[in-house]
Amino acid sequence: MVSSYKFSQESELSTKYQHQIAEYWQTGKFSTFSSFDGLTIAYALFYSAINKHSIVISPGRSEGYLKYKETAFDLHNQGYNVAIIDHRGQGLSERMLSDPHKGYVRDFNDYVLDLQYFVNEIVKPKFMGKMYLMGHSMGGAISTLHLQQFPNTFDAAVLLSPMISINGGSIPDWVGKPLSSISHWADGLKSKESSYFYSYGPYQAKPFVGNRLTGCEPRYNIFRQEYQLNPKLQLGGITFAWLEQAIKTEQMLFNNLDKITTPVYVIQAELDTIVRNDKQTKFCKQLNSLQQQSCPNGKPLILNGALHELLFEVDAIRNETLTATLDWFSQHE
Repeated sequence: MVSSYKFSQESELSTKYQHQIAEYWQTGKFSTFSSFDGLTIAYALFYSAINKHSIVISPGRSEGYLKYKETAFDLHNQGYNVAIIDHRGQGLSERMLSDPHKGYVRDFNDYVLDLQYFVNEIVKPKFMGKMYLMGHSMGGAISTLHLQQFPNTFDAAVLLSPMISINGGSIPDWVGKPLSSISHWADGLKSKESSYFYSYGPYQAKPFVGNRLTGCEPRYNIFRQEYQLNPKLQLGGITFAWLEQAIKTEQMLFNNLDKITTPVYVIQAELDTIVRNDKQTKFCKQLNSLQQQSCPNGKPLILNGALHELLFEVDAIRNETLTATLDWFSQHE
């Protein structure tokens, strides 16, 4: 296993963001493409002729490429070109409802088609070498759907805290799933556009204390500041329509496991309350039984003490996340 990686550390973040990361960010190409249904989809590319291989990042819900400055910088310094897509309805990509803060999608497969166009038409003509996929949370679900539908696109994939299933708290599936479907149906009768799911609303800046995303205050404050400086990034809560599609996606992920031929590695955050770890573990066990090159020993890598956002966690957790990810990719060169 490789152990010579060097990543940014919390103690130097303030200086690095002002100098090295800011300078690196200026080398990027930032542009858009038009989706199959006419939406404007934003993306970022970071390319160097000396880098042999490339990583495509599929961000989580409410994220955009501007949140991934440190990650892109670190991956580049380890010899990778980096491509990041802003999924439809979030980041700097076009929103689909009159309220731009609503978390909405018509069908999760729309995310997949956007990702495939991005990789085939924009990334691959520019980047050479092996092509790897890194998906976080909702981006992990999108990545998995993509691997099932387009199995020859990537050479290996890593899923970070993947949203195999969202965490409904104490509500069991047999109650929560039918309730969600009925609520979505009822909402459609009274509203032209999907409404916020119960108790959700527009974007609100939240303090570090009590957050469920990360234990790293410097990284948390940096990306929250990015959202304040760029209001277009701000996204509020999920809608009934988005939740309905997320639930349908879970079933599709399990029903089509046999279609995944790309080697997949799953990294799980021990203390995650955003997505369900038991479903990630079930996913790994079943996938490994079908494809032994995926999920070694039929289990995810569990990072003790980690919250949901592994790439924005404290140094020890983030270092282990990136090390395990790059070790996996190096095994599949």
